[in-house]
Amino acid sequence: MIDTGLRARLSKGGTVLGQMAFEFFTPGLSQIMANAGCDFVILDTEHAGVGIDTIKSQVAYARGSGLAPLVRVTGTHYHLIAPMLDAGVHGIMVPMVETAEQARKIASWCRYRPEGVRGLAFGMPHDDYTGGNHVPKMKAANQRTVTIALIETVAGIDNVDAIMATPGIDVGWMGHYDLTNAMGIDGQFDHPRYKAAVKKLVQACTKHKKAAGFLCGDVKTGRQYLKAGFRMLCYGTDIGVFQGALAAGISGLKGKK
Repeated sequence: MIDTGLRARLSKGGTVLGQMAFEFFTPGLSQIMANAGCDFVILDTEHAGVGIDTIKSQVAYARGSGLAPLVRVTGTHYHLIAPMLDAGVHGIMVPMVETAEQARKIASWCRYRPEGVRGLAFGMPHDDYTGGNHVPKMKAANQRTVTIALIETVAGIDNVDAIMATPGIDVGWMGHYDLTNAMGIDGQFDHPRYKAAVKKLVQACTKHKKAAGFLCGDVKTGRQYLKAGFRMLCYGTDIGVFQGALAAGISGLKGKK
């Protein structure tokens, strides 16, 4: 089984960088991102409206690029997670995680026994259609799969220590837009209550030897979060980076004398 080593790097205290993809699901996306220095891509299904056929294709395109394909599913349900893993993604991000019980279920669905209850199927995309003994494949899959709990509600922050203490949860991801909206301080990322929430998430991740994750919109913000203790960062989205760079270029041409 192909393993880019993403989870191993995180478990050893390393920092990984990538991007979220919402729109440009083309054959070259993974290689382009890998060439740009990305370690991973999070393919979104929560807001992008894409289905498993698109994700399965993206996983195939990622083979050999060195980029780890991850996916954000739409909720905390086995039937949303298991097919994505069988399609070959190397990790799962689940939104709106609020309790340790939710975290336990998510971690269990992402791994085979004895660590979880993931259903068995082999000679499939996730094991590169290979034959052979399935037992070592199960162990390899358990070691490869990155499980990300998206913390983006008041309840999630209140319970973040217990969530991050859950075996099998690898990353606590700060959902800053949803969280500030839920807190009644929409978009106020300098607000003391939001800053306290960020600190609480990082402390929980550090305590339990897990990584804190964040999506930054610019280098300055990204560096601030890295300094604050975050170790898994997305540099924007495919839409935002493309549109921002294009807008800057067009604006520059229009202003040229």
